[in-house]
Amino acid sequence: MQHAHADTSGASHGTLKSYLTGFVLSIVLTVIPFGLVMNGTLPRSFIIAGIFLAAVVQILVHMHYFLHLDTSSEQRWNVMAMAYTVLIIAILVGGSIWIMYNTHIRMMDDSLMAGTPAAATASASRNAAMPDMAGMDSH
Repeated sequence: MQHAHADTSGASHGTLKSYLTGFVLSIVLTVIPFGLVMNGTLPRSFIIAGIFLAAVVQILVHMHYFLHLDTSSEQRWNVMAMAYTVLIIAILVGGSIWIMYNTHIRMMDDSLMAGTPAAATASASRNAAMPDMAGMDSH
């Protein structure tokens, strides 16, 4: 007795050709940043931009070829859920980096800020608060 399984979700499933295409694209998008870093002839800013660009394209490749997310009407809710997830992650990661950066700046040692007006003010107030120890003798 055979049981027929009907797919009522409307989601498309990939073929062997689409999986192989996604796999090859993923390999290429991994080799490109590796080659940029190992070659090292480009300026650092171009290398970093190339790595981020390849990462974004690779995310899109994975979403299309492996997760089968596209702009079809059947997938619209999945795409909206993915967009909401990306937004929440961006807020969490961006907020965490912002908090860490501000904490680092506010807790920076005065010696690291040498030459800045804040360092001069902190050093002057510290010197004014300490009594002159040069004239004291130990008995």
